[in-house]
Amino acid sequence: MPSYSQLLAQISDGGVKELVLVPSRREVIATLSSGERVTVPVFADDQQILRTAESAGVPLTVRDTRQQEAMAGLFTNGALVLLLIVGLSLLLRRSAQVANKAMGFARSQPRLQPEGDVSIRFDDVAGINEAKEELQEVVSFLKEPDRFTRVGARIPKGVLLVGPPGTGKTLLARAIAGEAGVPFFSMAASEFVELFVGVGASRVRDLFRKAKEKAPCIIFIDEIDAVGRQRGAGIGGGNDEREQTLNQLLTEMDGFEENSGVILLAATNRPDVLDTALMRPGRFDRQIVVDLPDRRGREAILAVHARTRPLADEVSLAQWASRTPGFSGADLSNLLNEAAILTARRQQRQIGNDCLHDALERITMGLTAAPLQDSAKKRLIAYHEVGHALITTLLPDADQLDKVTLLPRSGGVGGFARTTPDEDVLDSGLISRAYLRARLVVAMGGRAAELVVFGPSEVTQGASSDLQLVSRICREMVTRYGFSSLGPQALESDGGEVFLGRDLVHTRPHYAERTGRQIDLHIQGLARQALQEAVALLEPRQALMDQLVDALIEQETLEGETVRAMVAAFDRQGSPDPDAAGAPDRTADPVALRS
Repeated sequence: MPSYSQLLAQISDGGVKELVLVPSRREVIATLSSGERVTVPVFADDQQILRTAESAGVPLTVRDTRQQEAMAGLFTNGALVLLLIVGLSLLLRRSAQVANKAMGFARSQPRLQPEGDVSIRFDDVAGINEAKEELQEVVSFLKEPDRFTRVGARIPKGVLLVGPPGTGKTLLARAIAGEAGVPFFSMAASEFVELFVGVGASRVRDLFRKAKEKAPCIIFIDEIDAVGRQRGAGIGGGNDEREQTLNQLLTEMDGFEENSGVILLAATNRPDVLDTALMRPGRFDRQIVVDLPDRRGREAILAVHARTRPLADEVSLAQWASRTPGFSGADLSNLLNEAAILTARRQQRQIGNDCLHDALERITMGLTAAPLQDSAKKRLIAYHEVGHALITTLLPDADQLDKVTLLPRSGGVGGFARTTPDEDVLDSGLISRAYLRARLVVAMGGRAAELVVFGPSEVTQGASSDLQLVSRICREMVTRYGFSSLGPQALESDGGEVFLGRDLVHTRPHYAERTGRQIDLHIQGLARQALQEAVALLEPRQALMDQLVDALIEQETLEGETVRAMVAAFDRQGSPDPDAAGAPDRTADPVALRS
Protein backbone atom coordinates (compact mmCIF):
# COMPACT_ATOMS: atom_id res chain seq x y z
CA MET A 1 0.00 0.00 0.00
CA PRO A 2 1.55 3.38 -1.01
CA SER A 3 1.99 6.18 1.50
CA TYR A 4 0.12 9.49 1.41
CA SER A 5 2.94 11.35 -0.34
CA GLN A 6 3.41 8.52 -2.86
CA LEU A 7 -0.31 8.66 -3.65
CA LEU A 8 -0.08 12.44 -4.32
CA ALA A 9 2.90 11.85 -6.62
CA GLN A 10 1.08 9.11 -8.52
CA ILE A 11 -1.96 11.37 -8.94
CA SER A 12 0.25 14.14 -10.36
CA ASP A 13 2.04 11.70 -12.68
CA GLY A 14 -1.26 10.25 -14.01
CA GLY A 15 -0.80 6.87 -12.38
CA VAL A 16 -4.26 6.99 -10.76
CA LYS A 17 -7.40 6.46 -12.75
CA GLU A 18 -10.06 7.12 -10.10
CA LEU A 19 -10.38 8.24 -6.48
CA VAL A 20 -13.16 7.51 -3.97
CA LEU A 21 -13.07 9.63 -0.80
CA VAL A 22 -14.80 8.30 2.36
CA PRO A 23 -14.77 11.18 4.88
CA SER A 24 -16.37 9.21 7.70
CA ARG A 25 -13.59 6.62 7.57
CA ARG A 26 -10.82 9.18 6.80
CA GLU A 27 -9.57 7.17 3.83
CA VAL A 28 -9.38 7.36 0.09
CA ILE A 29 -9.73 4.40 -2.25
CA ALA A 30 -7.52 4.84 -5.32
CA THR A 31 -7.74 2.81 -8.51
CA LEU A 32 -4.29 2.72 -10.09
CA SER A 33 -3.57 2.56 -13.83
CA SER A 34 -2.71 -1.14 -13.40
CA GLY A 35 -6.20 -1.78 -12.12
CA GLU A 36 -5.09 -2.34 -8.52
CA ARG A 37 -7.17 -0.74 -5.81
CA VAL A 38 -5.44 0.62 -2.72
CA THR A 39 -6.71 2.34 0.38
CA VAL A 40 -4.74 5.22 1.87
CA PRO A 41 -5.68 7.07 5.10
CA VAL A 42 -6.14 10.82 4.80
CA PHE A 43 -6.82 13.75 7.10
CA ALA A 44 -10.34 14.58 8.26
CA ASP A 45 -10.58 17.76 6.14
CA ASP A 46 -7.92 17.10 3.53
CA GLN A 47 -7.79 19.82 0.83
CA GLN A 48 -4.47 18.79 -0.62
CA ILE A 49 -5.70 15.60 -2.20
CA LEU A 50 -8.70 17.47 -3.63
CA ARG A 51 -6.51 20.13 -5.30
CA THR A 52 -4.05 17.51 -6.57
CA ALA A 53 -6.84 15.44 -8.11
CA GLU A 54 -8.42 18.54 -9.63
CA SER A 55 -5.16 19.72 -11.14
CA ALA A 56 -4.37 16.23 -12.53
CA GLY A 57 -7.88 15.71 -13.87
CA VAL A 58 -8.44 12.54 -11.89
CA PRO A 59 -12.14 11.90 -11.19
CA LEU A 60 -12.88 11.98 -7.44
CA THR A 61 -16.09 10.68 -5.85
CA VAL A 62 -17.15 11.39 -2.28
CA ARG A 63 -19.03 8.45 -0.64
CA ASP A 64 -21.36 9.18 2.30
CA THR A 65 -21.63 6.02 4.54
CA ARG A 66 -23.27 7.65 7.56
CA GLN A 67 -26.71 6.22 6.76
CA GLN A 68 -25.36 2.69 6.35
CA GLU A 69 -23.41 2.96 9.59
CA ALA A 70 -26.48 4.28 11.35
CA MET A 71 -28.55 1.35 10.13
CA ALA A 72 -25.85 -1.11 11.22
CA GLY A 73 -25.68 0.49 14.65
CA LEU A 74 -29.46 0.42 14.95
CA PHE A 75 -29.53 -3.25 14.02
CA THR A 76 -26.80 -4.08 16.52
CA ASN A 77 -28.50 -2.18 19.31
CA GLY A 78 -31.84 -3.81 18.47
CA ALA A 79 -30.26 -7.24 18.59
CA LEU A 80 -28.78 -6.49 22.01
CA VAL A 81 -32.13 -5.22 23.30
CA LEU A 82 -33.92 -8.28 21.92
CA LEU A 83 -31.36 -10.60 23.51
CA LEU A 84 -31.85 -8.82 26.82
CA ILE A 85 -35.63 -9.15 26.59
CA VAL A 86 -35.42 -12.88 25.76
CA GLY A 87 -33.06 -13.47 28.69
CA LEU A 88 -35.35 -11.63 31.08
CA SER A 89 -38.40 -13.54 29.86
CA LEU A 90 -36.64 -16.88 30.35
CA LEU A 91 -35.57 -15.82 33.81
CA LEU A 92 -39.11 -14.76 34.70
CA ARG A 93 -40.57 -17.99 33.33
CA ARG A 94 -38.14 -20.08 35.34
CA SER A 95 -38.95 -18.08 38.44
CA ALA A 96 -42.65 -18.65 37.79
CA GLN A 97 -42.05 -22.40 37.41
CA VAL A 98 -40.14 -22.47 40.68
CA ALA A 99 -42.95 -20.55 42.33
CA ASN A 100 -45.58 -22.90 40.91
CA LYS A 101 -43.55 -25.87 42.05
CA ALA A 102 -43.27 -24.39 45.51
CA MET A 103 -47.00 -23.70 45.55
CA GLY A 104 -47.76 -27.20 44.20
CA PHE A 105 -45.36 -28.97 46.54
CA ALA A 106 -48.23 -29.87 48.82
CA ARG A 107 -50.47 -31.10 45.99
CA SER A 108 -50.96 -34.79 45.42
CA GLN A 109 -49.95 -36.37 42.14
CA PRO A 110 -52.22 -39.42 41.85
CA ARG A 111 -52.22 -41.57 38.76
CA LEU A 112 -55.74 -41.17 37.40
CA GLN A 113 -57.25 -43.63 34.99
CA PRO A 114 -60.58 -42.28 33.73
CA GLU A 115 -63.81 -44.16 33.57
CA GLY A 116 -63.57 -47.19 31.31
CA ASP A 117 -59.78 -46.98 30.88
CA VAL A 118 -59.03 -49.86 33.27
CA SER A 119 -59.00 -53.04 31.18
CA ILE A 120 -58.52 -55.53 34.03
CA ARG A 121 -61.59 -57.59 34.95
CA PHE A 122 -62.36 -60.24 37.53
CA ASP A 123 -61.84 -62.89 34.83
CA ASP A 124 -58.18 -61.85 34.74
CA VAL A 125 -57.80 -62.54 38.47
CA ALA A 126 -57.68 -66.22 39.43
CA GLY A 127 -56.94 -68.27 42.51
CA ILE A 128 -58.59 -65.94 45.06
CA ASN A 129 -62.28 -66.63 44.57
CA GLU A 130 -63.25 -65.85 48.17
CA ALA A 131 -61.75 -62.38 47.98
CA LYS A 132 -63.42 -61.75 44.61
CA GLU A 133 -66.81 -62.66 46.04
CA GLU A 134 -66.33 -60.19 48.89
CA LEU A 135 -65.39 -57.44 46.47
CA GLN A 136 -68.34 -58.12 44.17
CA GLU A 137 -70.49 -56.22 46.66
CA VAL A 138 -68.24 -53.18 46.37
CA VAL A 139 -68.78 -53.24 42.61
CA SER A 140 -72.54 -53.53 43.16
CA PHE A 141 -72.43 -50.51 45.49
CA LEU A 142 -70.74 -48.43 42.79
CA LYS A 143 -72.98 -49.61 39.96
CA GLU A 144 -76.36 -49.59 41.75
CA PRO A 145 -76.11 -47.47 44.89
CA ASP A 146 -79.89 -46.82 45.00
CA ARG A 147 -80.65 -50.51 45.53
CA PHE A 148 -78.71 -50.42 48.79
CA THR A 149 -79.59 -46.95 50.04
CA ARG A 150 -83.31 -47.72 49.76
CA VAL A 151 -83.01 -50.24 52.57
CA GLY A 152 -80.70 -48.05 54.66
CA ALA A 153 -77.43 -49.70 53.67
CA ARG A 154 -74.37 -47.47 53.74
CA ILE A 155 -71.64 -47.67 51.13
CA PRO A 156 -68.42 -48.93 52.76
CA LYS A 157 -65.86 -46.18 53.14
CA GLY A 158 -62.79 -48.35 53.09
CA VAL A 159 -61.73 -51.86 52.13
CA LEU A 160 -58.38 -53.19 53.35
CA LEU A 161 -56.72 -55.96 51.34
CA VAL A 162 -54.41 -58.02 53.53
CA GLY A 163 -52.15 -60.80 52.35
CA PRO A 164 -48.60 -61.93 51.62
CA PRO A 165 -46.63 -60.23 48.83
CA GLY A 166 -47.48 -61.31 45.31
CA THR A 167 -50.98 -62.64 46.00
CA GLY A 168 -52.74 -60.12 43.73
CA LYS A 169 -53.93 -57.30 46.00
CA THR A 170 -53.11 -54.53 43.52
CA LEU A 171 -54.54 -56.58 40.66
CA LEU A 172 -57.79 -57.00 42.61
CA ALA A 173 -58.06 -53.24 43.11
CA ARG A 174 -57.64 -52.65 39.38
CA ALA A 175 -60.22 -55.33 38.64
CA ILE A 176 -62.74 -53.57 40.89
CA ALA A 177 -62.21 -50.30 39.02
CA GLY A 178 -62.52 -52.11 35.71
CA GLU A 179 -65.71 -53.90 36.68
CA ALA A 180 -67.36 -50.85 38.22
CA GLY A 181 -66.38 -48.54 35.34
CA VAL A 182 -65.47 -45.59 37.58
CA PRO A 183 -62.40 -43.33 37.75
CA PHE A 184 -59.49 -44.95 39.56
CA PHE A 185 -56.94 -42.95 41.59
CA SER A 186 -53.83 -44.84 42.63
CA MET A 187 -50.94 -43.74 44.83
CA ALA A 188 -48.31 -45.34 46.98
CA ALA A 189 -48.43 -44.43 50.64
CA SER A 190 -44.76 -43.43 50.55
CA GLU A 191 -45.64 -40.59 48.14
CA PHE A 192 -47.41 -38.74 50.96
CA VAL A 193 -44.47 -38.59 53.35
CA GLU A 194 -41.98 -35.77 52.80
CA LEU A 195 -39.24 -34.08 54.77
CA PHE A 196 -41.39 -31.11 55.78
CA VAL A 197 -44.12 -31.58 58.34
CA GLY A 198 -47.59 -30.89 56.95
CA VAL A 199 -46.89 -31.69 53.30
CA GLY A 200 -48.29 -35.21 53.54
CA ALA A 201 -51.47 -34.00 55.24
CA SER A 202 -51.94 -31.39 52.52
CA ARG A 203 -51.52 -34.05 49.84
CA VAL A 204 -54.15 -36.22 51.52
CA ARG A 205 -56.60 -33.28 51.50
CA ASP A 206 -55.85 -32.57 47.86
CA LEU A 207 -56.30 -36.24 46.88
CA PHE A 208 -59.73 -36.49 48.49
CA ARG A 209 -60.75 -33.13 47.01
CA LYS A 210 -59.95 -34.41 43.51
CA ALA A 211 -61.75 -37.68 44.23
CA LYS A 212 -64.92 -35.91 45.38
CA GLU A 213 -65.02 -33.98 42.12
CA LYS A 214 -65.14 -37.28 40.18
CA ALA A 215 -67.33 -39.28 42.57
CA PRO A 216 -68.27 -42.08 42.45
CA CYS A 217 -64.67 -43.24 42.20
CA ILE A 218 -62.05 -45.45 43.83
CA ILE A 219 -58.88 -44.37 45.62
CA PHE A 220 -56.24 -47.07 45.91
CA ILE A 221 -53.33 -46.61 48.31
CA ASP A 222 -50.69 -49.33 48.06
CA GLU A 223 -48.55 -50.33 51.07
CA ILE A 224 -50.59 -48.17 53.43
CA ASP A 225 -48.44 -49.24 56.38
CA ALA A 226 -45.94 -46.57 55.25
CA VAL A 227 -48.27 -43.91 56.72
CA GLY A 228 -50.67 -46.04 58.77
CA ARG A 229 -48.27 -47.33 61.42
CA GLN A 230 -49.27 -46.96 65.02
CA ARG A 231 -48.80 -43.48 66.43
CA GLY A 232 -46.49 -42.85 69.33
CA ALA A 233 -44.41 -45.93 68.55
CA GLY A 234 -41.06 -44.17 68.24
CA ILE A 235 -38.75 -43.14 71.05
CA GLY A 236 -40.41 -40.20 72.78
CA GLY A 237 -43.49 -40.41 70.56
CA GLY A 238 -43.14 -37.33 68.41
CA ASN A 239 -45.55 -35.42 66.20
CA ASP A 240 -43.70 -36.10 62.98
CA GLU A 241 -44.74 -35.92 59.35
CA ARG A 242 -46.00 -39.49 59.16
CA GLU A 243 -48.32 -39.06 62.12
CA GLN A 244 -49.66 -35.76 60.73
CA THR A 245 -50.41 -37.55 57.46
CA LEU A 246 -52.17 -40.38 59.29
CA ASN A 247 -54.27 -37.94 61.31
CA GLN A 248 -55.43 -36.21 58.13
CA LEU A 249 -56.23 -39.56 56.51
CA LEU A 250 -58.33 -40.55 59.52
CA THR A 251 -60.22 -37.26 59.31
CA GLU A 252 -60.87 -37.58 55.59
CA MET A 253 -62.16 -41.14 55.90
CA ASP A 254 -64.52 -40.51 58.80
CA GLY A 255 -64.68 -36.90 59.90
CA PHE A 256 -67.28 -34.14 59.91
CA GLU A 257 -67.54 -34.11 56.13
CA GLU A 258 -69.04 -37.01 54.20
CA ASN A 259 -67.11 -38.65 51.34
CA SER A 260 -70.15 -39.88 49.48
CA GLY A 261 -69.26 -42.09 46.52
CA VAL A 262 -65.55 -42.28 47.33
CA ILE A 263 -64.32 -45.75 48.31
CA LEU A 264 -60.79 -46.13 49.64
CA LEU A 265 -58.99 -49.37 48.82
CA ALA A 266 -55.74 -50.06 50.58
CA ALA A 267 -53.29 -52.94 50.51
CA THR A 268 -50.73 -54.11 53.03
CA ASN A 269 -48.89 -57.25 54.07
CA ARG A 270 -48.35 -55.98 57.62
CA PRO A 271 -51.79 -55.42 59.18
CA ASP A 272 -50.36 -55.95 62.66
CA VAL A 273 -48.51 -52.61 62.55
CA LEU A 274 -51.49 -50.46 61.50
CA ASP A 275 -53.00 -47.97 63.90
CA THR A 276 -56.14 -49.16 65.68
CA ALA A 277 -58.02 -45.98 64.76
CA LEU A 278 -57.44 -46.73 61.10
CA MET A 279 -58.72 -50.29 61.40
CA ARG A 280 -62.04 -49.57 63.07
CA PRO A 281 -65.41 -49.80 61.24
CA GLY A 282 -66.34 -46.49 59.66
CA ARG A 283 -62.91 -46.16 58.17
CA PHE A 284 -61.96 -49.59 56.93
CA ASP A 285 -65.32 -51.29 57.13
CA ARG A 286 -64.01 -54.50 55.59
CA GLN A 287 -60.77 -56.40 55.81
CA ILE A 288 -60.38 -58.96 53.04
CA VAL A 289 -57.64 -61.56 53.35
CA VAL A 290 -55.95 -62.33 50.03
CA ASP A 291 -54.11 -65.52 50.93
CA LEU A 292 -51.86 -67.86 48.99
CA PRO A 293 -53.84 -69.92 46.45
CA ASP A 294 -54.60 -73.59 46.90
CA ARG A 295 -53.96 -76.22 44.25
CA ARG A 296 -57.06 -75.38 42.21
CA GLY A 297 -56.27 -71.70 42.52
CA ARG A 298 -52.73 -72.25 41.30
CA GLU A 299 -54.04 -74.18 38.33
CA ALA A 300 -56.40 -71.32 37.47
CA ILE A 301 -53.58 -68.78 37.81
CA LEU A 302 -51.33 -70.85 35.54
CA ALA A 303 -54.16 -71.04 33.01
CA VAL A 304 -54.50 -67.24 33.02
CA HIS A 305 -50.78 -66.68 32.47
CA ALA A 306 -50.62 -69.46 29.85
CA ARG A 307 -53.11 -67.71 27.57
CA THR A 308 -50.35 -65.81 25.76
CA ARG A 309 -47.69 -68.53 25.90
CA PRO A 310 -47.44 -71.61 23.65
CA LEU A 311 -47.48 -74.66 25.90
CA ALA A 312 -46.59 -78.11 24.65
CA ASP A 313 -49.25 -80.82 24.70
CA GLU A 314 -47.31 -82.72 27.35
CA VAL A 315 -47.65 -79.89 29.89
CA SER A 316 -50.33 -80.52 32.49
CA LEU A 317 -51.23 -77.40 34.45
CA ALA A 318 -52.85 -79.53 37.14
CA GLN A 319 -49.60 -81.43 37.64
CA TRP A 320 -47.56 -78.25 37.87
CA ALA A 321 -50.09 -76.77 40.27
CA SER A 322 -49.54 -79.73 42.58
CA ARG A 323 -45.75 -79.30 42.28
CA THR A 324 -45.79 -75.67 43.34
CA PRO A 325 -47.36 -75.57 46.83
CA GLY A 326 -46.89 -72.30 48.63
CA PHE A 327 -46.41 -70.32 45.40
CA SER A 328 -48.15 -66.97 45.07
CA GLY A 329 -49.60 -65.58 41.87
CA ALA A 330 -46.43 -63.58 41.26
CA ASP A 331 -44.31 -66.71 41.76
CA LEU A 332 -46.39 -68.65 39.23
CA SER A 333 -46.15 -65.83 36.72
CA ASN A 334 -42.40 -65.77 37.22
CA LEU A 335 -42.26 -69.55 36.73
CA LEU A 336 -43.90 -69.37 33.31
CA ASN A 337 -41.81 -66.35 32.34
CA GLU A 338 -38.55 -68.11 33.25
CA ALA A 339 -39.70 -71.18 31.34
CA ALA A 340 -40.47 -69.00 28.30
CA ILE A 341 -36.98 -67.45 28.51
CA LEU A 342 -35.37 -70.88 28.64
CA THR A 343 -37.51 -72.00 25.69
CA ALA A 344 -36.36 -69.04 23.61
CA ARG A 345 -32.75 -69.59 24.64
CA ARG A 346 -32.92 -73.23 23.53
CA GLN A 347 -34.58 -72.16 20.25
CA GLN A 348 -37.72 -74.19 20.86
CA ARG A 349 -41.18 -73.21 19.71
CA GLN A 350 -43.23 -74.46 22.68
CA ILE A 351 -42.75 -74.48 26.44
CA GLY A 352 -42.25 -78.08 27.55
CA ASN A 353 -41.96 -79.88 30.87
CA ASP A 354 -38.16 -79.76 30.75
CA CYS A 355 -38.11 -75.96 30.58
CA LEU A 356 -40.70 -75.70 33.35
CA HIS A 357 -38.70 -78.12 35.47
CA ASP A 358 -35.46 -76.16 35.01
CA ALA A 359 -37.29 -72.88 35.68
CA LEU A 360 -38.72 -74.27 38.93
CA GLU A 361 -35.30 -75.32 40.15
CA ARG A 362 -33.82 -72.00 39.13
CA ILE A 363 -36.44 -70.13 41.16
CA THR A 364 -36.37 -72.33 44.25
CA MET A 365 -32.71 -73.40 44.41
CA GLY A 366 -30.80 -70.84 42.34
CA LEU A 367 -28.66 -70.99 39.23
CA THR A 368 -26.83 -74.18 38.33
CA ALA A 369 -23.12 -74.10 39.15
CA ALA A 370 -20.29 -76.17 37.71
CA PRO A 371 -20.59 -79.92 38.53
CA LEU A 372 -18.44 -81.31 41.31
CA GLN A 373 -15.16 -82.88 40.20
CA ASP A 374 -13.63 -84.02 43.51
CA SER A 375 -14.75 -87.63 43.92
CA ALA A 376 -14.23 -87.68 47.71
CA LYS A 377 -16.28 -84.53 48.26
CA LYS A 378 -18.88 -85.70 45.78
CA ARG A 379 -19.33 -89.02 47.61
CA LEU A 380 -19.58 -87.26 50.98
CA ILE A 381 -22.31 -84.94 49.70
CA ALA A 382 -24.04 -87.92 48.08
CA TYR A 383 -24.25 -89.77 51.41
CA HIS A 384 -25.54 -86.62 53.10
CA GLU A 385 -28.33 -86.08 50.56
CA VAL A 386 -29.17 -89.79 50.36
CA GLY A 387 -29.65 -89.72 54.14
CA HIS A 388 -32.30 -87.02 53.76
CA ALA A 389 -33.95 -88.77 50.82
CA LEU A 390 -34.00 -92.23 52.40
CA ILE A 391 -35.55 -91.06 55.69
CA THR A 392 -38.10 -88.99 53.77
CA THR A 393 -39.11 -92.15 51.92
CA LEU A 394 -39.22 -94.31 55.06
CA LEU A 395 -41.28 -92.06 57.34
CA PRO A 396 -45.00 -92.12 56.56
CA ASP A 397 -45.62 -88.71 58.16
CA ALA A 398 -42.91 -86.94 56.13
CA ASP A 399 -43.42 -85.04 52.89
CA GLN A 400 -43.12 -86.90 49.61
CA LEU A 401 -39.67 -87.00 48.03
CA ASP A 402 -39.57 -85.25 44.65
CA LYS A 403 -35.91 -85.66 43.67
CA VAL A 404 -32.37 -85.83 45.02
CA THR A 405 -29.47 -84.37 43.06
CA LEU A 406 -25.76 -83.69 43.25
CA LEU A 407 -25.84 -80.79 40.82
CA PRO A 408 -24.60 -77.79 42.83
CA ARG A 409 -26.36 -74.45 42.90
CA SER A 410 -25.16 -70.89 43.30
CA GLY A 411 -24.77 -69.89 46.93
CA GLY A 412 -22.71 -72.87 48.03
CA VAL A 413 -25.42 -75.57 47.77
CA GLY A 414 -23.56 -78.75 46.81
CA GLY A 415 -26.75 -80.79 46.33
CA PHE A 416 -30.23 -81.10 47.73
CA ALA A 417 -33.11 -83.48 48.34
CA ARG A 418 -36.33 -81.71 47.41
CA THR A 419 -39.70 -82.72 48.83
CA THR A 420 -43.27 -81.84 47.90
CA PRO A 421 -45.17 -80.57 50.94
CA ASP A 422 -48.49 -82.16 51.81
CA GLU A 423 -51.24 -80.12 50.15
CA ASP A 424 -53.73 -80.93 52.94
CA VAL A 425 -51.37 -79.54 55.57
CA LEU A 426 -50.82 -76.34 53.61
CA ASP A 427 -54.50 -75.79 52.88
CA SER A 428 -55.71 -76.47 56.41
CA GLY A 429 -52.89 -74.65 58.16
CA LEU A 430 -52.95 -77.31 60.90
CA ILE A 431 -49.64 -79.04 61.62
CA SER A 432 -49.63 -82.20 63.71
CA ARG A 433 -47.02 -83.25 66.22
CA ALA A 434 -46.20 -86.33 64.14
CA TYR A 435 -45.55 -84.17 61.08
CA LEU A 436 -43.16 -81.90 62.98
CA ARG A 437 -41.28 -84.84 64.48
CA ALA A 438 -40.97 -86.36 61.02
CA ARG A 439 -39.49 -83.09 59.77
CA LEU A 440 -36.97 -83.19 62.60
CA VAL A 441 -35.88 -86.72 61.73
CA VAL A 442 -35.64 -85.86 58.01
CA ALA A 443 -33.55 -82.76 58.80
CA MET A 444 -31.18 -84.93 60.87
CA GLY A 445 -30.87 -87.45 58.02
CA GLY A 446 -27.72 -85.87 56.58
CA ARG A 447 -25.85 -85.81 59.91
CA ALA A 448 -27.07 -89.33 60.69
CA ALA A 449 -25.77 -90.64 57.34
CA GLU A 450 -22.34 -89.17 58.04
CA LEU A 451 -22.32 -90.76 61.50
CA VAL A 452 -23.33 -94.17 60.18
CA VAL A 453 -20.91 -94.25 57.23
CA PHE A 454 -17.89 -92.21 58.34
CA GLY A 455 -18.11 -92.24 62.15
CA PRO A 456 -18.36 -89.44 64.73
CA SER A 457 -14.84 -88.15 64.08
CA GLU A 458 -15.45 -87.57 60.35
CA VAL A 459 -18.71 -85.61 60.43
CA THR A 460 -18.64 -82.25 58.63
CA GLN A 461 -20.30 -78.87 59.00
CA GLY A 462 -22.58 -79.65 56.04
CA ALA A 463 -25.54 -80.07 58.40
CA SER A 464 -25.31 -76.53 59.80
CA SER A 465 -28.42 -75.28 57.99
CA ASP A 466 -30.24 -78.49 58.97
CA LEU A 467 -29.36 -77.90 62.63
CA GLN A 468 -30.69 -74.35 62.44
CA LEU A 469 -33.98 -75.70 61.09
CA VAL A 470 -34.09 -78.33 63.83
CA SER A 471 -33.46 -75.74 66.55
CA ARG A 472 -36.24 -73.51 65.25
CA ILE A 473 -38.78 -76.34 64.99
CA CYS A 474 -37.88 -77.69 68.43
CA ARG A 475 -38.25 -74.28 70.06
CA GLU A 476 -41.63 -73.75 68.42
CA MET A 477 -42.81 -77.18 69.55
CA VAL A 478 -41.84 -76.46 73.14
CA THR A 479 -42.64 -72.76 73.54
CA ARG A 480 -45.57 -72.18 71.17
CA TYR A 481 -47.39 -75.43 70.43
CA GLY A 482 -47.25 -77.16 73.83
CA PHE A 483 -45.70 -80.35 72.38
CA SER A 484 -43.67 -81.16 75.50
CA SER A 485 -44.08 -82.15 79.13
CA LEU A 486 -44.01 -78.47 80.13
CA GLY A 487 -47.71 -78.48 79.44
CA PRO A 488 -50.15 -76.87 77.03
CA GLN A 489 -48.96 -73.30 77.33
CA ALA A 490 -47.52 -70.71 74.97
CA LEU A 491 -44.31 -69.41 76.48
CA GLU A 492 -43.33 -67.27 73.47
CA SER A 493 -45.24 -65.46 70.74
CA ASP A 494 -44.58 -64.87 67.08
CA GLY A 495 -41.35 -63.01 66.55
CA GLY A 496 -42.33 -59.90 64.65
CA GLU A 497 -40.53 -56.66 63.96
CA VAL A 498 -40.62 -54.45 67.03
CA PHE A 499 -41.39 -50.74 67.01
CA LEU A 500 -38.32 -48.82 67.99
CA GLY A 501 -38.74 -47.56 71.53
CA ARG A 502 -42.08 -49.19 72.31
CA ASP A 503 -41.08 -52.83 72.62
CA LEU A 504 -37.43 -52.47 73.57
CA VAL A 505 -38.37 -52.61 77.23
CA HIS A 506 -40.15 -55.95 76.69
CA THR A 507 -37.17 -57.91 75.38
CA ARG A 508 -37.01 -60.11 78.49
CA PRO A 509 -38.93 -63.39 78.28
CA HIS A 510 -42.21 -63.76 80.14
CA TYR A 511 -41.11 -66.87 82.02
CA ALA A 512 -38.76 -67.58 84.89
CA GLU A 513 -35.11 -68.47 84.51
CA ARG A 514 -35.80 -72.00 85.74
CA THR A 515 -38.44 -72.43 83.06
CA GLY A 516 -35.94 -71.21 80.49
CA ARG A 517 -33.50 -73.94 81.51
CA GLN A 518 -36.25 -76.51 81.19
CA ILE A 519 -37.07 -75.19 77.71
CA ASP A 520 -33.42 -75.62 76.70
CA LEU A 521 -33.40 -79.19 78.04
CA HIS A 522 -36.54 -80.10 76.13
CA ILE A 523 -35.16 -78.56 72.92
CA GLN A 524 -31.93 -80.55 73.33
CA GLY A 525 -33.93 -83.70 74.03
CA LEU A 526 -36.07 -83.32 70.89
CA ALA A 527 -33.01 -82.72 68.71
CA ARG A 528 -31.11 -85.68 70.16
CA GLN A 529 -34.13 -87.93 69.86
CA ALA A 530 -34.51 -86.96 66.18
CA LEU A 531 -30.83 -87.77 65.55
CA GLN A 532 -31.09 -91.12 67.34
CA GLU A 533 -34.17 -92.02 65.34
CA ALA A 534 -32.47 -91.08 62.06
CA VAL A 535 -29.40 -93.18 62.94
CA ALA A 536 -31.65 -96.11 63.90
CA LEU A 537 -33.38 -95.94 60.52
CA LEU A 538 -30.16 -95.74 58.49
CA GLU A 539 -27.89 -98.24 60.29
CA PRO A 540 -29.70 -101.40 59.08
CA ARG A 541 -29.93 -99.92 55.57
CA GLN A 542 -26.29 -99.04 54.98
CA ALA A 543 -26.15 -101.39 51.99
CA LEU A 544 -29.15 -99.61 50.50
CA MET A 545 -27.43 -96.28 51.11
CA ASP A 546 -24.38 -97.53 49.20
CA GLN A 547 -26.59 -98.51 46.26
CA LEU A 548 -28.35 -95.16 46.25
CA VAL A 549 -25.04 -93.28 46.49
CA ASP A 550 -23.53 -95.23 43.57
CA ALA A 551 -26.63 -94.56 41.46
CA LEU A 552 -26.65 -90.89 42.46
CA ILE A 553 -22.98 -90.37 41.63
CA GLU A 554 -23.46 -92.06 38.29
CA GLN A 555 -26.66 -90.24 37.28
CA GLU A 556 -26.23 -87.08 39.44
CA THR A 557 -30.04 -86.87 39.83
CA LEU A 558 -32.53 -89.44 41.08
CA GLU A 559 -36.26 -88.90 40.91
CA GLY A 560 -38.44 -89.69 43.89
CA GLU A 561 -40.07 -92.61 42.13
CA THR A 562 -36.65 -94.18 41.53
CA VAL A 563 -35.66 -93.87 45.17
CA ARG A 564 -38.97 -95.33 46.35
CA ALA A 565 -38.59 -98.25 43.93
CA MET A 566 -35.09 -99.04 45.21
CA VAL A 567 -36.28 -98.86 48.82
CA ALA A 568 -39.20 -101.18 48.08
CA ALA A 569 -36.87 -103.66 46.31
CA PHE A 570 -34.48 -103.63 49.27
CA ASP A 571 -37.33 -104.26 51.73
CA ARG A 572 -38.59 -107.19 49.64
CA GLN A 573 -35.15 -108.79 49.85
CA GLY A 574 -35.51 -109.03 53.61
CA SER A 575 -34.00 -106.00 55.27
CA PRO A 576 -33.73 -105.97 59.08
CA ASP A 577 -36.72 -104.72 61.02
CA PRO A 578 -36.09 -101.10 61.97
CA ASP A 579 -37.89 -101.62 65.29
CA ALA A 580 -35.41 -104.37 66.16
CA ALA A 581 -32.46 -102.09 65.39
CA GLY A 582 -32.95 -100.02 68.48
CA ALA A 583 -35.22 -97.26 67.18
CA PRO A 584 -36.32 -95.08 70.11
CA ASP A 585 -39.92 -94.86 71.18
CA ARG A 586 -41.53 -91.86 69.44
CA THR A 587 -43.86 -91.32 72.41
CA ALA A 588 -41.10 -91.12 75.01
CA ASP A 589 -40.32 -87.87 76.74
CA PRO A 590 -37.48 -86.06 74.96
CA VAL A 591 -35.71 -85.08 78.16
CA ALA A 592 -35.44 -88.72 79.25
CA LEU A 593 -33.71 -89.62 75.95
CA ARG A 594 -30.90 -87.11 76.03
CA SER A 595 -27.41 -88.57 76.37
